[in-house]
Amino acid sequence: SPRTLQVGQPRCKIAFLIINDLFPPFLCNSCQTGPVIDMPVPASFNDITQDPSLENYIGWVWYEKEVQLPLRWLQDDLNTRVVLRFGSAHYYSIVWVNGVQVMEHEGGHLPFEADISSIIQGSPGIPCRITVALNNTLTPHTLPPGSIQYMNDKTRYPKNYFVQNIRFDFFNYAGIHRPVVLYTTPSVYIDDITVTTTSSESVAMVQYQVSVVGSTLYSLSLSLRDQEGKVVATGDGPSGELKVLNPNLWWPYLMHENPGYRYSLEVKMQAQANGALLEDVYTLPVGIRTIHVTSTQFLINGRPFYFHGVNKHEDADIRGKGFDWPLVVKDFNLLRWLGANSFRTSHYPYAEEIMDLCDAYGIVVIDECPGVGIKMSESFGNKSLQHHLVVMEELIRRDKNRPSVVMWSVANEPASELPPAGYYFKTVIAHTKALDPSRPVTFVTDANYALDHGAPYVDVICVNSYFSWYHDPGHLEVIPLQLTTQFENWYKTYQKPIIQSEYGADSVPGLHSDPPLMFSEEYQKAMLREYHSVFDKKRKEYVIGELIWNFADFMTNQGTTRVLGNKKGIFTRQRQPKSAAFVLRERYWKIANESSCLPPIIKSHALFLK
Repeated sequence: SPRTLQVGQPRCKIAFLIINDLFPPFLCNSCQTGPVIDMPVPASFNDITQDPSLENYIGWVWYEKEVQLPLRWLQDDLNTRVVLRFGSAHYYSIVWVNGVQVMEHEGGHLPFEADISSIIQGSPGIPCRITVALNNTLTPHTLPPGSIQYMNDKTRYPKNYFVQNIRFDFFNYAGIHRPVVLYTTPSVYIDDITVTTTSSESVAMVQYQVSVVGSTLYSLSLSLRDQEGKVVATGDGPSGELKVLNPNLWWPYLMHENPGYRYSLEVKMQAQANGALLEDVYTLPVGIRTIHVTSTQFLINGRPFYFHGVNKHEDADIRGKGFDWPLVVKDFNLLRWLGANSFRTSHYPYAEEIMDLCDAYGIVVIDECPGVGIKMSESFGNKSLQHHLVVMEELIRRDKNRPSVVMWSVANEPASELPPAGYYFKTVIAHTKALDPSRPVTFVTDANYALDHGAPYVDVICVNSYFSWYHDPGHLEVIPLQLTTQFENWYKTYQKPIIQSEYGADSVPGLHSDPPLMFSEEYQKAMLREYHSVFDKKRKEYVIGELIWNFADFMTNQGTTRVLGNKKGIFTRQRQPKSAAFVLRERYWKIANESSCLPPIIKSHALFLK
């Protein structure tokens, strides 16, 4: 629809911020400086109203919420920190508390927080007013990148008319997408914990590092408990190693009769500050598992692992990308029904609650940053690169201790054939490995194998292809030759294991055709079967996984090839199965049943990757 709003001009004042359902909704009557509408959090704002200008809005929006804090938080207490935390907001955020700016954050999909103690303490009885200015504009240097194009032909477009150009195929939802919480810690507190694990026969070692902020005078004690609550190892100090005898390893779903086993690491800090004894306790779930990549295999706990899973999106009716527990639980039930053991967080980090369930259920994750749509040469410059490095730092800090995360993906379908891509991805991947040497790193490519400047630096080749859809549309007969050639070219060139990270076809639910024609459910099924026949040959050699595009239909920008979004899901956007879901379910359970659920006896394996 036409957009005549100048970028940077606040046009929509949103004044209804639910703080993680901890506080009742409150409308701030003193802040009505413009049009104000109620807006739920978490949610995208795009689909909440009947206003088409909000559906496609680009620019600044304002959220505001007043909450009453517990009295003990508001006292002049030098020993208590009050922290305001956002799970994510799209994309550039500026936050004020009681009119005082407390933080800025660039980028969506990842959390950010600020200590607001000095602003709210000493003022009991005064509500805490939280104000957020949010801008969803994408530029060549954001992640994902985009560009603003002004339409200057006055005979065709109104004054100041512009469009937001993007190079990715999903709707650019915006808003506060994940929970907003207020929490407290002592003034001396546990800031970070890093855990890595190794195992050898009947012994596992849990290496830990603990960071404490606020004082250098403190003591740390650690206890590792199994799922029955029994203490199996103890330690003290900011770094060390815990020895676990006869460990229960963390295994993927369908690879063991007890997948997703996690211990609990309790870290207790005590410190003296301002004449008081302070204590901070944090409990971290720990899964003991190892990863190793060879030229033909991906090993988890020394055993070959085959990715049979999906690509997903955080996407649903009305709420857009807003976090929604019922939807999340439904999706995990469908994943397990399907026999899927893995997914990629295409094309951005997913909510922490989703990652928690992956850890608990044994669903293996390729954790992808928002590096999607990197197509313009200017997006490979130093400004973009520096932001990309910061995003990887934020992602790894958030997810580094998760056993479900077995590989980092730094981009999806970038223009890696461009010459600057070589240095760019060499730098991003090296930085990622320096931050976390324990996991392999990849990016997902759709470039020609002979022209890809980034592929030499990855540990696993992840390749997307849509034979008989975007290439030779309607010609299913070309798939066996073209897909086989694709695999052989990549492996001959790089001698690295390969994942088919995307493949699929659109299907309109209820549209049938025999013989199969494009967009029918029969064509989607037929395409999958052609791909599967090649996968079955190559997974005996060096293909280590297949991830269907997509788990469910999802919204995109309007276009002549998109009828209310992308229809490549094996489930509808409302999570109802298409015919292809049953084809995939039969295949995935067959693959799972090819091997016993009991793990083999492994002599020795370590987490270190060369």
